[in-house]
Amino acid sequence: MLFWIVVMIAFLGLEAATVGLVSIWFAVGACAALIATALRATFVIQVTVFLAVSGVVLVCVRPLARRMIKVRKKPTNADRLLGVICPVTEDIDNIAGTGAVTVSGREWTARSLTGVNIAAGDFVRVSSIQGVKLIVEPAMETAEAGER
Repeated sequence: MLFWIVVMIAFLGLEAATVGLVSIWFAVGACAALIATALRATFVIQVTVFLAVSGVVLVCVRPLARRMIKVRKKPTNADRLLGVICPVTEDIDNIAGTGAVTVSGREWTARSLTGVNIAAGDFVRVSSIQGVKLIVEPAMETAEAGER
């Protein structure tokens, strides 16, 4: 009986240390084996109960639990800038560390996605955001397209 209590506590401790639904299934199996021990089952039956219950709980409950704790990315206001076409207000030169664009009336520091220099007056599309810098690439649209 003490054996299954130690096993259950060990798996619960491991689960608490990882917080990733890694070993909770085996703690449930150890609890079932502990119950089998209390019912005076042989050690072979206890191990069989441990393995069977752990396997069933793992297969049946894990997909549900993962869906429930799945971290969902929450979009921020900055995410709205992705894909926007905007004018370059200062030549973009990654090596010199210069470049700026205007998006929705606000000036942002900009760097080229491909490393190619982009002249002021050209239009670019925002590809990503790194800190306070917009990573941009030349837009295929013409200057008449303007800002989205």
